[in-house]
Amino acid sequence: MNIGHLGPELTLVVGAVVTLLAAAFLPRRSQWVTTPLALAALAGSALWTLSLTGATAQLTFDRAWALDRVTQGAELTIVAVTAVTLALAHEWMRTDPRAGEYPAIVLFSASGAMALAGAADTMEIVVGMLLVSVTGYTLAAYHRQSPAAVEAGMKYFLIGALTNAVLLIGVIVLFGLTGTTGLADTAAAVTAERPDAVALLAVVVAISVGLAFEIGAVPTHAWVPDVAQGAPAPSAAFLTVVPKIGAVIALARVLHVLPPDVVDWRALVALLAAATMTVGNLAALWQDDLRRLLGWSSVSQAGYALMAVVVVGRSAMAAPALIYFLAGYAAANVAAFGVVVELRGRTRLDDYRGMAARRPLLTATLAVALLSLVGIPPLAGFVGKLVLFTATIEAGYSWLAVLAVANTVVSLFYYLRVIGPLYFEAERTIDRPAPVLGRWAAAGAISAGVATVVAGIAAEPLLGGLTGAPLLP
Repeated sequence: MNIGHLGPELTLVVGAVVTLLAAAFLPRRSQWVTTPLALAALAGSALWTLSLTGATAQLTFDRAWALDRVTQGAELTIVAVTAVTLALAHEWMRTDPRAGEYPAIVLFSASGAMALAGAADTMEIVVGMLLVSVTGYTLAAYHRQSPAAVEAGMKYFLIGALTNAVLLIGVIVLFGLTGTTGLADTAAAVTAERPDAVALLAVVVAISVGLAFEIGAVPTHAWVPDVAQGAPAPSAAFLTVVPKIGAVIALARVLHVLPPDVVDWRALVALLAAATMTVGNLAALWQDDLRRLLGWSSVSQAGYALMAVVVVGRSAMAAPALIYFLAGYAAANVAAFGVVVELRGRTRLDDYRGMAARRPLLTATLAVALLSLVGIPPLAGFVGKLVLFTATIEAGYSWLAVLAVANTVVSLFYYLRVIGPLYFEAERTIDRPAPVLGRWAAAGAISAGVATVVAGIAAEPLLGGLTGAPLLP
């Protein structure tokens, strides 16, 4: 039980405690210090993760923690997104009397997502889900005076309370069937004892629905567009990305140990993926609010991510495709929300008409982010979808890949509804400067946009480092 294997997560927890104490005792004028403290914790977590990349893939801490490249890729992605979120929130939260506590809550939430990504025990999955959910409710409703934020937080809470209970029921039934909570031991138990198919189907449904909540997938996706539109914009950027990363990987690990010949969980997840991407894309077509559009886009991207879960164990590229796709999606989505933050929360599509004439760099960042979400080369989103679709076809799910391609074509229409007016329509207020938030937010948005481009250009070495990586247990 090497404590160093949990170093990245423990660094965030310690950093969150230190940040929270600083916020409690520092005077109001010095609350800004909490952001650099949180960023220092993130830097320490990233360095610790990098130091573990050479370690042999293994189950550690009594086989409850998966130390593999999938976990490490998720940790680095979560750290990067969290760092950009803190940059976006630094000036956004400046006038909030609880601005100092915000970075601490974000760190706690990030550590919960990391726990989900590395969980090799169902009870650890429950703990990770609860930590991500409770902090997520707080982040969504952080602006207590905003009716939209309170409504978003309440819907997030109500759906989360129900789905977390469903998840716990699934975990309890699985424990009753196998007598263990460890995923490796569960795999051995279900192989040897061949439990009742109906009971195992109930487990698959309950755990899939429970984790689908944080993934933002059908049928528990209703909170996503409301949080994207009503929550503080930095919180929306964080909550539509970070919990999704941990929950998708947790779902892949759990289902991977269950025998598909007893209950066809692949068919169930394939149907969830198909429904999620289709619902998300069709709903996004009618949106006139950029943040709500990005929320529905996040739902559709969850459907694509679930494709990798379907083919885990049947394609060697499933795990690398999942990590790369999630990283590319994270960079693009955070970049898009970052532009909204830097433009002081302007969110109506009409407000972006002709923006290229006044804010060319921010406009280019938004365009790059949206084109990556579509899957236009050479951006990260293109490579992510290409590898994901290839793995899906290789595993024998060609129909799902065809549906995903059709959904990608549909998504092009609503992304172009944003990109076209940016460059090809004149703005009514061209004589007035477009107000911006500050340097921290600009740096966060632009750095995420640059990462979207770099990840696409450097796809070969990045995927090479993930190829052949096992998904433990």
